[in-house]
This record gives sequence, structure tokens and C-alpha cells, in this order.
Amino acid sequence: MQNFLFATLEWMTALLVLLIGMSMLAVAVIYVIDVSQTKQAIRHNYPVIGRFRYLFEHLGEFFRQYFFAMDREELPFNRSQRSWCYRAAKNLDNTIAFGSTHDLRIPGTILFVNCPFPTLDEDAVDPKPVTIGQCRQPYTTASVFNISGMSFGAISKPAVLALSKGAKMAGCWMNTGEGGLSPYHLEGGADIVFQIGTAKYGVRDEHGNLSDQKLLEVTSHEQVKMVEIKLSQGAKPGKGGILPGAKVTEEIAKIRGIPVGQDSISPNRHLDVENNSELLEMIHHVRNLTGKPVGIKTVIGAQGWLDSLFEEIFERGMDFAPDFFTIDSADGGSGAAPMSLMDDVGLPIRESLPLVIDKLVEYGLRERIKVIVAGKLVTPTDVAWALCMGADFANSARGFMFALGCIQALQCNKNTCPTGITTHNKQLQTGLDPEDKAVRVKYYAKNMVKEVGVIAHSCGVREPRQLRRHHARIVTDNGLSIPLSKLHPETVRKR
Repeated sequence: MQNFLFATLEWMTALLVLLIGMSMLAVAVIYVIDVSQTKQAIRHNYPVIGRFRYLFEHLGEFFRQYFFAMDREELPFNRSQRSWCYRAAKNLDNTIAFGSTHDLRIPGTILFVNCPFPTLDEDAVDPKPVTIGQCRQPYTTASVFNISGMSFGAISKPAVLALSKGAKMAGCWMNTGEGGLSPYHLEGGADIVFQIGTAKYGVRDEHGNLSDQKLLEVTSHEQVKMVEIKLSQGAKPGKGGILPGAKVTEEIAKIRGIPVGQDSISPNRHLDVENNSELLEMIHHVRNLTGKPVGIKTVIGAQGWLDSLFEEIFERGMDFAPDFFTIDSADGGSGAAPMSLMDDVGLPIRESLPLVIDKLVEYGLRERIKVIVAGKLVTPTDVAWALCMGADFANSARGFMFALGCIQALQCNKNTCPTGITTHNKQLQTGLDPEDKAVRVKYYAKNMVKEVGVIAHSCGVREPRQLRRHHARIVTDNGLSIPLSKLHPETVRKR
């Protein structure tokens, strides 16, 4: 026995010496490589240890939010916002104590105007149904808060399943994104908004043109309630969708109608739509073909475009008008995009939403065209503000990603999402149980509507869609607030 122990010790010692020797040899090789190269000054001047800079830079993306950032200072979403989403999705108590950590003097802060006689619980009512579309099959829904466009491909199969099942339980709709209609969108039983992107994935012929036959096949599903024609999105206004080839599996390629394993890059715009006249023709054609409401999704940029579009509608008649506008904010999204577009192109929703609402009122189109708004609307404050400004519905993609367990690892454009939401790596997907996460999706949507209702009742109205601009104020540069209705004069409209 003693000999065996000595032999084992000698063997382990020899192995340790070998490992140390190999490590020293590896360090020596790396040292020579670093000193010899001149492309990276840090590695040249600080061989071996200079390489840790890149490791720490990468790890900083993950650890910054836990150890270094304050509750309300991180972007794109701070810890306070994420915490509210997580707790709402888990149906946990979302109250806080000892005062707000939100500095109410920061310019842009929204403050809601409580009234001396708030709405009693017994007087509160559920959001009233809204009907969208002048067509053969209009869509009527009471849902205030819905799931914004996230393509199957950009997000995983279990993520799509969880969202679909959760949307059904919550009574809200789910937008397919531009990647086409998958079986997993339908499996959960949710109402579906089918999006036609610039590449027309899922409804394209062999030449990339819109196929009426395929569009009829998609919209023949009873669950598909509306069709959304995407002109642009918040992550990349002026550029089409980007799905890396690593994510284009055989199944995704079949649904989209594209080659397997190749980057899926949509055109900057619809190739068959280069002016307002052709856009209205497309809307009219799709609505007549499908019999369902048809709208457009866009990031607002050139303001003159709205005037020319609305004038064109009056020239052609209301049969050519879109049934809804989905307005996206130009401050990013979950999709892959060039930083220059995500950071600096288009108008943020704080500016574009009131602009669109006011233009619709000016042209007498407010009742004809419903307004859906998206763009970082992940907390009750965000959604309540949008309703005050005149939106009929609010959409969120990243809020529902948080409900699925997203930790803001900033890996959405890669195939390495650690929570299984935006990856097709089967091993990484195993922690995302669609049945469990569907419940969280349901609670997130329901708790959102509940707390928006709390804000509405504090302002003295009975349900969220009764909120108006005079119910909120915005903090200006001097740290004091002014009414939203002063910054954006109140518009009179019927509900």
C-alpha cells in the first residue's frame, strides 16, 4: 500500500512538472509572438499580460451590470427596469420602500398628475375593446400591451413557443417579425400579427417577389389576425434585417425560403415599393387579398413624408389607407445592426409618437388609423406615457425577453445567448422551458396592464386608454416639470 502511495505521488509530481513545463513553453511562445507582431501596440509593449485586456473587456459586458453600474444608470436598460420586469414576470411583489431611487430632477423624466379624488377599485373597468381595420375580417381586441416582432431565427424555438403560449394565456397578440410564420407561433394558440419584411420571408416566390398564394396560405390561419408591412425598425432604420449564417438552420431556411447557412440580409426597402403611391397599392392589394387589417411599421425620420402620405390617401380614398401604424423608436432593438444606425439614425419615440398622432388628427385620420407604439416600453411608466400621448396599443420585444430570462448579455446578434433565447445551440436552449416561461410571459403582460391601470386610477380615469396628455408632465432642463400638453398641445379625439 505504501509503495502504491509513493508511486502515485511520483506520478502526480511528474505530471505537475510536465504541466508547468508545457505552460512555461506556451507562455514563451506567446511572448515571442506578441513581441514580434506590430498590429496591436498593447500586446507588443506588454507581451502575454496585454492579452488579458481583451478578456477583461469581454467579461466587462457581463459583470458591469452586477458589480459596477448603479440601479438607474446603465444602458440600454438599467438594473431598476430589469428588476421590475423580472419580478412582474415571476408575479412577485413589486413594491419598494424608503423612497424612490429615481432622481426626479433629471430632464425628460415623466411625472403623472394624480388627482385629489382617484378612481376607486370598484369603479375601475377593464380596457375597452378596440377594433382595427375596415375590411372583411376586422380585428377587435381589448389588449393594451402586446409582443413586438421577433423572428423565428433571431430567437429560438423554445422562446417562440413560450411567447406564443404566454400570449394566449395573457390575451395579447404576438408579432412574428420578418422571419415568417413558423409552426411554433401557431402551436401556443395566440393571436398573430404576420409581418411582411423587405425580403418577404415566408411569402416570397423563387425570385423574392410577394407570392399571393403563399400569403393566402399564411393568412388563412384563423390565428393570423393582421398583416404588418415593415418599412423599417428601431434597431436599423434604413437597413434590412440581418440574421447571421450560423443561425440559418435547415428549418429556418425552409420557412424563410432561403439557402441554409448563409447570412440572411434583407434589402433596405421593399424592392417593389419606392414611393407612397406604390406603398398604398401594396396595402390595398394585401387587404383585398387576405380580407384582414393591414398596417405599416416604421421609424419616423423625414417629417414631410407623413404629409405627402396622408395627402396621397385623400387623393386615392380611404380604401387605400393603412388600418394601423406601428411606430418604432430609433434607439435600438434586439436585432443585429450597425452601431451607426442603432445609435444615430431616426427619431426616438418621445418625439415621433406625438408627431404622428398630431398629423393624424390634422388630416382627420385619427379614427381611421389606429396607432401601435414600440421602443423600450418595458415598464408601466413607459406604457402609460405612450397612452397619454395618444397610442392605442403598446408593443415590447425586449421586455418580453426579460420575462423569458434575458440577462442583457448583449449576445443577441451571435449564436451564444447564455439564456437560450437568441441562440440555436441546443445545449444553451435546454434551460429555457417553454411551459415554465410561458407563465412568466403571461404574468409580465398582466402585471404591466394592472400597474398601468394603477397609474390611470391615480390620475382619476377608469381605464388606461382614458389617459390624456394633461395627465402627465415632463421635467425640463431647470429640473422643474411642465405639462405634456404644453410641450405637445392636447389633441381632441374619440375613443
